[in-house]
Parts: sequence; structure tokens; C-alpha cells
Amino acid sequence: MSRQTSPHPCPHQTLPNPNASAPRLCLFGAAPSTGNLGVSALFHSAVAGMFQRYPNADVTVFDFGRGSQALEVRIGESSYRVTAMAANPSKRLYSMDTLATMRFLGRMSPLGSALNPAVRSINRAMAVWDVSGGDSFTDLYGVKRFWTTMHPKLLTLEQGTPLVLLPQTYGPFQDPGLRAIAEAAVAGARMAWARDEKSFVALKELCGESFDPEKHRVGVDLAFGLPPTTPAMLILEDKAATWLGEVQGAVGLNVSGLIYLDPNAAKERYGFKADYKELIHGLVRELIERGERVVLVPHVLEPKDNVESDPEACAQVMQAMSATEQEHISILKPPYTAAEVKSVLGKLKWFCGTRMHSTIGALSSGVPTGAVAYSLKFQGVFETCDQAAEVTDPRALETQDALDSLMQSYMDRAAAKSRLDLALPKVRAHVQEQMSAILRASGL
Repeated sequence: MSRQTSPHPCPHQTLPNPNASAPRLCLFGAAPSTGNLGVSALFHSAVAGMFQRYPNADVTVFDFGRGSQALEVRIGESSYRVTAMAANPSKRLYSMDTLATMRFLGRMSPLGSALNPAVRSINRAMAVWDVSGGDSFTDLYGVKRFWTTMHPKLLTLEQGTPLVLLPQTYGPFQDPGLRAIAEAAVAGARMAWARDEKSFVALKELCGESFDPEKHRVGVDLAFGLPPTTPAMLILEDKAATWLGEVQGAVGLNVSGLIYLDPNAAKERYGFKADYKELIHGLVRELIERGERVVLVPHVLEPKDNVESDPEACAQVMQAMSATEQEHISILKPPYTAAEVKSVLGKLKWFCGTRMHSTIGALSSGVPTGAVAYSLKFQGVFETCDQAAEVTDPRALETQDALDSLMQSYMDRAAAKSRLDLALPKVRAHVQEQMSAILRASGL
């Protein structure tokens, strides 16, 4: 996977490069090089938590590119510089950026540190933060993905560098041997956070007798603390920009390319009862019939020939509509970052998403939000801000029932916003307390 640096030129002033006395930190499990804005949101949120307190921090983020290079990161209206360094789940054992090779060389200290820049960065760091892509601390996605997630944790522990597991989901584990490895990683971490109460139950089960309430904590998803950033390029069509400036406003909808473009996956992998295409088409038409203007929001920005492509799914939704209906629909125009799309989500009057971090972007902006939930992780996150009633489960509901549920969320948006407005101050305070505790655990 090629590394994507800044998707567009940054007009803001970049702060000076970190100096030798700056706090050093490494970050795994939040690669900035993917087209998945959910992972991007975790990356931006994690480094924002550091830079807001230590603007001169020396941060190395591991991704799936080649070699290392400086990467400019826009947070709010400021820009910072991190080092993006490759760490790949490759079989090319001769390559220094292969995870298995890093672990092998790491055991040959101090030679390994001298030979391998990744091992050297981990050795020099005050701590390593690891977020596992938010939901990949599991063997549910196969053995390769498990080791992609686990190698960095074990490498860190083997180097004697403090490991801090950022708020994430834990499990499930199907293989007892792999679960035992995961248990060892959690036991060795200086601190481990779950991102909601349901995930915390799984974390406690993973800890067993080693559970320590000081080390093992329940928090909130990092993306609740993501600062919105003004887009550096125009990502709204003219008509959508006009809609958002009017009293009537607009609603938003995220369509998952994976589920829309591969309906068999929805049934086989996630157990959908509802027909996702029919559900999305029906929702768009119902909203338009009620006089709404709909902004389609891609959140996984892959090319059109990739089954994960949200932009392609949105384009096909548009094509499925009549010419009259298309006048009331606009599609957000990539490229943009998770922080930039959040600045648009915050202007909507209601939002519905299938990608979980698209919904977090809206919820954390105070926008009443419905979810098409393809896994249990939605429920815990929505409960965090008293929005559990806004989750629609297409695995349990037929198409019409799921559509009725989403439309009920739309019609109840005023009441949902009232609950959200009451819950968000506590969530935001939790974000700050959580980051302070993470920094303390990291020696800061």
C-alpha cells in the first residue's frame, strides 16, 4: 500500500521540527497511509492529544509505506510534523521494514537497534502507543491480521519500552493459542483502555486475575476528541455549500462501499437480513420526499475498482435516483482528511452512517445521528453519549423495518439532540482526562 502524505498543500504555518530534547513517542495501529478515514481519525486524534500539550513532540507513526519520511499533519488550524516509518506485515524477511524482521533484530540488541531504524525509534521512545486500528485486537479477521496487530506490541515489550494500549475494542478470540498471546500483550502493557463499557467487559475477561483498575480502564473512542479542520480544498459542491448556509439545511448519509458493492458480504460476513442497497435507496428517497437535501459522505476513500470504495458506492446511489431526485443530492468530493470531513458533518441537521467513525465524527460535533450497525461495536459507542436508541441493526431487521427505524431516528432528531447536548460535555471531559492519564502512563 503506498503511503499518502498530505492529500493537498497546506497553507498554514508548520511548527518547527522537534528537537533532541522533545518528548519521543511512537504510534502503531493508526496508519495515516490508508484511505480509511476511521483509521485516519484515530491517527489525527492521538497526535492531537500529544501536540496540544507538547507542541515540539517527536512523534513516529508506523504505516504501510516504504522507508521513512516527514509527514505534515493539520490539526485544527495548526500544522505539525511527524515521522512516518514503514512497518509491514510482509514475508520479505530481508527487508528492514518487515515486522517479523524487526522483532528478530530487536532480540539482537544493541546490534539490532543499530541496524534497524524502527527498533531504534522504539528503544528511544518514552512510550509506544498502540490502537490496533480501533477494532483489530482480535483473531476475527484472520491470522495475518492478528499478527499485523500483535507484532508491534510484542516488539515493544521485548525492547522494554512502556506500551500503552489506547482506547479500542478487545476480542473476540476464536483460537485459544492466539488468545493467550493477546493476554500476554495486555498483561505486559503499562496501561490498557477500552473505548466503551462493552469493550471494557471484554478487556477484563482478557486480563483475568491480572486485572488492575488503575491500569485497565474504560474510556471513549479517541475520535471524540478529533478537532475539526477547515478543508484546504473545496470538498463541497456549490449546491451543497448553499444548502448548508440556508435555514433549511441538509442531512447527511455515509454509504459503506464494502457492503453496498458486495451485497453477498453483507449477508455472509455480517448476517444481514435487510437488503442494504434497497435500504439506502429507500432512505434517500424518503428523505427527499420529506423535502430534505442529502449530502452523501464517503468515509473510505478507495478507487472505484476497490470493493471498499465509498465514493463509488455513493456514485451508484446517485445513478439509481431519478433526474429530479438527483437535484436534491450532492456527493462530498475527496480528497480530504477525517478532521476536514468533520468540519462538514458538524453543519448537518441529521446524519446516518454505516462506517462507525463517520458516525463518531457527527456525534462528537453535536449532530443527531442514526447508525446502520453491522457489528456490536456501534452499540457501545452510541451508549457512550446516550444515543443507543438511534442504532438500527440490519442483521436483526428486514429491509422495511430497518428503513422505518432509520426514519424514526430522523423524525426524533430533536429529542436525540437534546440528549446528545447533555451527554457531550461529560464525554469531552472524559476525552481530556483520558489523554492526561495516557500521557502520565507514558512518562509525561
